[in-house]
Amino acid sequence: MRTVDPVKHAEKKRHITDTAAVLFARKGFDRTTVADICKAARISTGSLFHYFPTKRAIFREIFEQDGADNAAMFAEARELSPWDGVLLVVDRLSAPALDRAVAGLVVEVVAQASRDPELWELVGHNEQVVRDELAALLRRADDAGQISLPVSAVTAASWAQGLVDGLYGRLVDPDFDPARQVMTLRLILSRFVGAPAP
Repeated sequence: MRTVDPVKHAEKKRHITDTAAVLFARKGFDRTTVADICKAARISTGSLFHYFPTKRAIFREIFEQDGADNAAMFAEARELSPWDGVLLVVDRLSAPALDRAVAGLVVEVVAQASRDPELWELVGHNEQVVRDELAALLRRADDAGQISLPVSAVTAASWAQGLVDGLYGRLVDPDFDPARQVMTLRLILSRFVGAPAP
């Protein structure tokens, strides 16, 4: 019996989902075919179905991977001073907005989640974890005297998420410069919580 190398298996799944995410962003979920994904990923249909039973499973996996990526991000953030950890999280959550193609994927996840209860629950769970972890960092920063929270840590975390989400919502505007606006986002957040300007 052939053994499966878990690292190679995970890398192959990641390659498929990364490739599919670009296509979903560009063409939309419904207009992206399995053949499109296979061609772009340079794999056979049989190989793709070895890793994923359906196209929708590939789409869901993108957000499963988000959860794992977020866990790694927060582990890294907890190694920093609390406020530096908050800024790292804001920067990492904002980073995909620097790629305008992401706007298409944002539209697709909203459309697909409204029809797919499992995806809706997964995306909601990821958002809740980010909010809880970000609130914990903000609470630690407040306790350490690095910031002065004007509201609860959970409310501040929700507003921080809203600011990040605002970047993605503006990507359809050709005059919007996300790279420059990430610094504005950091400045707004810093002033909101009474931290030194970044």
